[in-house]
Amino acid sequence: MADSNKLVVYAALLGNLAIALVKFIAAYLTNSSAMLSEAIHSVVDTLNEILLLYGLKKSNKPANFNHPFGYGRELYFWAFIVSLMVFALGALVSMYNGIMHILHPEPILNPTINYVVLGFAFVSEGISWCVALKVFRKAKGQQGYFEAFRRSKDPTTFTVLFEDSAALIGLLIAFLGIYLAHRLNMPALDGVASILIGLVLAVSAFLLARETKGLLLGETADLHVRQNILKIAQDDEGVLSANGLLTEQMGAKQVLASLSVEFEDHLTTDEIEACVNRIEAKIKQNHPEIVALFVKPQSKKVWLERMQGRLE
Repeated sequence: MADSNKLVVYAALLGNLAIALVKFIAAYLTNSSAMLSEAIHSVVDTLNEILLLYGLKKSNKPANFNHPFGYGRELYFWAFIVSLMVFALGALVSMYNGIMHILHPEPILNPTINYVVLGFAFVSEGISWCVALKVFRKAKGQQGYFEAFRRSKDPTTFTVLFEDSAALIGLLIAFLGIYLAHRLNMPALDGVASILIGLVLAVSAFLLARETKGLLLGETADLHVRQNILKIAQDDEGVLSANGLLTEQMGAKQVLASLSVEFEDHLTTDEIEACVNRIEAKIKQNHPEIVALFVKPQSKKVWLERMQGRLE
């Protein structure tokens, strides 16, 4: 899965790098505000892919004394920075560029160049989008797309998918803006298209920021993981009751878990220790993403009382 995520980012990076250069040339030759906004958009996406690759590399660093649970949140941090860049460098610059073009409209020169470039960009972005969608569909399983986006613990794929989706919508807006501006001899429509591209980027940035913020602050692990951990504990012969579980997602593949267990009354200290070791070994065998598991012996009544106090 990690290799698939890197493939998604590399595909987007190479595509955006080539597209950005061609768009800047087209914007210079044709005086198109929408094309300039699209060029800025591609530059921002290129920088974003570089940051995601950097975040992936940093998040895979092994745990050490200062970071005993690893560096998984590095990826969440850089994904959040990506969402800010989409807004600051993509959305705001595009809207500013569009407003200036409306106030000081300039006719579009050689619109055919824009159409050729937009067609090339659409094919390139479409290929990158298909790669990202294929990996995302594989990861989401039976979940719906929006549900999978909300529950995903790995921001790499859905960030690229959002960027590419915004890019494809932006290309369609740019095409309509350039075509109508030239056809109706209304250069200001080119600026309107630039503003609309900025709004698309702003919406994408908001959704990405909201999701990555939740991951960065710490979310609970996936429901399936939590249920399976409780089942493994409950099925052990030395356990009277697996009371409950607290988890925190430390990274895309790193989970911290605290398990409340009531052991059978007749167990000795050594037998309880052996029971804990069995539970931990089986849980980590089924879920290697568990970087640390803490087992707390307590009655179900105490667990429920403390959880009730936590909720009040």
